[in-house]
Amino acid sequence: MSKLALLGGKPVSETHIGGLPWPPTSEKTGDKLKALYLSGKWSFNSPSEQEFEKAYGKYHGAKHGIFMVNGTVTLECALLALGVGKGDEVIIPALTWIATATAVRDVGAKPVFVDIEATTLCMDPAKFEQAITPKTKAVIPVHLYGSMADLDKIIRIAKKHKLGVIEDCAHMQGGIWNGRGAGSWGDVGSFSFQQSKTVSAGEAGICLTNDDELADRIFRAKHIGYSIGATQGGAKQGPPAGLRCHNYRGTAFQALILADQLKGLKKLIATYNRNAAEIEKTVAGLKGVRVQARGRLANTQGYYALVLIFDSAPMKDIPLSTIIAALGAEGLGCAGTYGPVYSHVLFNMGKNEYRIDGGSCPVAEVVGTVHSVCIGHPILGNDIKTIRKICAIIAKVVENHMELINYTATAKKLSEVIS
Repeated sequence: MSKLALLGGKPVSETHIGGLPWPPTSEKTGDKLKALYLSGKWSFNSPSEQEFEKAYGKYHGAKHGIFMVNGTVTLECALLALGVGKGDEVIIPALTWIATATAVRDVGAKPVFVDIEATTLCMDPAKFEQAITPKTKAVIPVHLYGSMADLDKIIRIAKKHKLGVIEDCAHMQGGIWNGRGAGSWGDVGSFSFQQSKTVSAGEAGICLTNDDELADRIFRAKHIGYSIGATQGGAKQGPPAGLRCHNYRGTAFQALILADQLKGLKKLIATYNRNAAEIEKTVAGLKGVRVQARGRLANTQGYYALVLIFDSAPMKDIPLSTIIAALGAEGLGCAGTYGPVYSHVLFNMGKNEYRIDGGSCPVAEVVGTVHSVCIGHPILGNDIKTIRKICAIIAKVVENHMELINYTATAKKLSEVIS
């Protein structure tokens, strides 16, 4: 009789393992939102926005925070502030969300895709350096899922070639690299607060920087040219010549929600890190599966997701869809990664609008796509008893790999007969 629930056995969990309710809600925050609504101080660099900017910047070790409507325009404004535009190239990892690429396109530059490390699934520093040309103006290392890009190596290379560095921290709220917060190491750090993120307001974003001039340029770019501190209708000086400026303002409502969530972030990600360590300990004793590496000098992780990589025997030849189905049948829901940007269904750039350095990114295309599954961060928020049940599910699926191998072979033969 089969042991795996996918094939008729008894599941580890009789019910689907849920996670923390997401996005989180609070009656206290609701009361504050009502008071804010009645105050009429809704936008235009409101006190709520300024308070959140300061608190979020301080949390991550950055001097300035510039709050915006989402985490895509934060990338765009960072690029504009660094002077990136038509004719320039910006190097980005192949495995990321499409916004990393479209933000580059939207300022008139060309995204150049480079491969990732098989361990972290983040930008490979060596591939980054190989892709640099006279047209290269900046690099965007992405801290992805449960790992951080190698900031030390990437920033060292960028300085050598006089390139701007924008950290894409959409997955790394509260993450710490070598003792200091994500987003405070490069020239600019860009964060998203979209509904699924570990700090969420439905939509919103923020740029962090320690550079006074960049902070002013980013603020002007998002706030129709106004300088920091200028009152509505009270601009004393226009923006620098050539700086494209937009209305990308967030609102006080989003800022208030985020400020309240920020107070609990340290405790939340401590739970995520504790539970991820428990899963890592289990996986270390199994053949055929590993956990995405946290990053060479990473400390606390933001954990947008925990990624399991099934890229070695005996699991590597089992279709990912079968592995996901087997985990789901035991009670653990998970999904694949984004896959390479240039293969994503929503990616619609013309061939002349981007470049894949070397013609392909095999690690992103195979390890990061064919063999990797994501466990969303709300599931990492469970109690330790549930986390151990998750460990039991992973172990059960891997230890009964022969059932999946036979299942795959049978399905393949049946498909060949039908065709």
